[in-house]
Amino acid sequence: MKFKSLSKWLLLASFAVTLPSCAFVDWLVYKQDLPQGNFLESKDIEKLRVEMSKEQVSFLIGRPVVDDTFGGDTWHYVYHFKSGQNAKIVHKEFILTFVNNKLTTAVGDYELNEAFNTPIKK
Repeated sequence: MKFKSLSKWLLLASFAVTLPSCAFVDWLVYKQDLPQGNFLESKDIEKLRVEMSKEQVSFLIGRPVVDDTFGGDTWHYVYHFKSGQNAKIVHKEFILTFVNNKLTTAVGDYELNEAFNTPIKK
């Protein structure tokens, strides 16, 4: 009888000692990178110019993952990346505004080309 109660206490003690150690070996476990949203490349952003049509912009950088259901004159590109190795998070946004199907403004976490405000010659 005493042996059963002693073995229960030993089992509980071993769980109490080993469970916190799981966090210690957490770095050994492989975790996959988690990218979500629109990944935009700087070389494509540099090609944007004012007065481009929605079709031209879509050809260069693609459509946003989520379309605006109320008109569609503002495109929100959102990119969220969580590293599996160190849990570092990268969050980027890029917002394009169109008036009469022409690109007017671009703001966000990407640098625009100096020639952005110069329309493409037709």
